[in-house]
Amino acid sequence: MSAKGSGLPFGIDFGGSGIKGAPVDLETGEFAEARVRIDTPNPSTPTAVAEVFADLLACFDDSDGCVGVTVPGVVRHGVVHTAANIDKAWIGEDADRLFTERTGRDVHVVNDADAAGLAEVRYGAAKGRNGLVIVTTLGTGIGSALVYDGVLVPNSELGHLEIDGHDAERKAASSAKEREDLSYEEWSKRLTTYYRKLEQLFSPELFVVGGGVSKKADKFLPLIDIDTEIIPAELLNAAGIVGAALYATETND
Repeated sequence: MSAKGSGLPFGIDFGGSGIKGAPVDLETGEFAEARVRIDTPNPSTPTAVAEVFADLLACFDDSDGCVGVTVPGVVRHGVVHTAANIDKAWIGEDADRLFTERTGRDVHVVNDADAAGLAEVRYGAAKGRNGLVIVTTLGTGIGSALVYDGVLVPNSELGHLEIDGHDAERKAASSAKEREDLSYEEWSKRLTTYYRKLEQLFSPELFVVGGGVSKKADKFLPLIDIDTEIIPAELLNAAGIVGAALYATETND
């Protein structure tokens, strides 16, 4: 490939079905080259995933910058502490060390929702907004990111708030809508309950709603009855890669 990726940070978005990556131009928040996708291995153990990361990076001959990686779990100091939707072998894994040793690159791991939140605040829907912004991703579960004046407060995991005796994501994630065949009106009532709880606890300036369902935001966001401004995310599928690259760069500074 061309030298466009040389020196630029590289973002990798690790998901349940696919692992996607690209070098990122942090001036624009856009991919410097077309992303590459490789199927997630089964089982998706840390060692197996590290091999895919090495293969993915090898697709970009001139890429030599630091690497950010999203992981769907709590990450502290590069160590993964939870694995709700990935192989349990991740729990306790020093992913920063493993991936750095396997790829020969400087790798930094970040929670997937936190990466998306950083990207939306720096380049997307919340660009230029001060105060507390809460970015939520509605998918299989509910991911969350708290960003205050551009600074990430990591590992918020607000999808696991208990509401009416249940994890909020069991009732309000987009997977619940599909599983229970809810109409947008029925689902929006549950989302109203969820976002009112977040309002009560955090009094944010803005909610940003991401995840694949955000493409249909016009069908449900206007039905959510809360006082706080709530808007759809803008970066969509690019948010994880862009946010991971941004996180790696700022962690490296």
